[in-house]
Amino acid sequence: MTLFDLTGRRALITGSSSGIGLELARGLARHGADVVLNGRNADKLEAAVTTLRAEGLNAAAAAFDVTEAAAVQAGVAAVLDAGPIDILVNNAGIQRRVSLLDLTLEVWDEVLKNNLTSALLVSKAVAPQMIARGGGKIICTLSLMSELGRRTTGPYTASKGGLKMLVKAMCAEWAEHNLQINGIGPGYFETEMTVPLVQDEQFSGWVRSRTPAGRWGQPAELAGAAVFLASSASDFVNGQIIYVDGGMLAVL
Repeated sequence: MTLFDLTGRRALITGSSSGIGLELARGLARHGADVVLNGRNADKLEAAVTTLRAEGLNAAAAAFDVTEAAAVQAGVAAVLDAGPIDILVNNAGIQRRVSLLDLTLEVWDEVLKNNLTSALLVSKAVAPQMIARGGGKIICTLSLMSELGRRTTGPYTASKGGLKMLVKAMCAEWAEHNLQINGIGPGYFETEMTVPLVQDEQFSGWVRSRTPAGRWGQPAELAGAAVFLASSASDFVNGQIIYVDGGMLAVL
């Protein structure tokens, strides 16, 4: 059991005031980690922290914009002032559904900044203290669309494919310093972002028929992969992506 014990470790989770990010934070906290939630909306963050504390978990908030380099540097520095960051989860992300022919450069840049550039900025801010301390864990939230394309998801697919390769690039440069950098690739999960899709019976029916498990995933079902990648159980796992998708990628 000690392989998965996160007691005494401190985790920063970006984009964690709700949805998948909050469930990842909850999972890490339940295994002993002190979690620091991040997002832009301070009020929403405080509400999430209050929820976790009411469950007996150790949680704090750090509100800053992960797409702005100066804000990231200041925000991470403030988190580090209160203690080291042993675990970083790059979870912040957005989706903008538009065909490639109708896509504007502004939307393209917005999606890539939120989904890909943010992970680079926060990782660069956190990694030096991990390297100095002799180890750390970086986990990035990817997607099935790190591997597969779908109509109207061009910017999202490009950003998540890029994030997969950023995981491998960070592994190539930082693994020698005892940092483990890996990713989690969710399939179709019921979240605030996917409510319109879940409520679309035609699309929801396609998801259920296409997924061998026959259903949508629940955000809490991602916690196990996060705990594994954040814990000593994964100390020789590096540059890998764990897809949590009910089997979708495994079948035609």
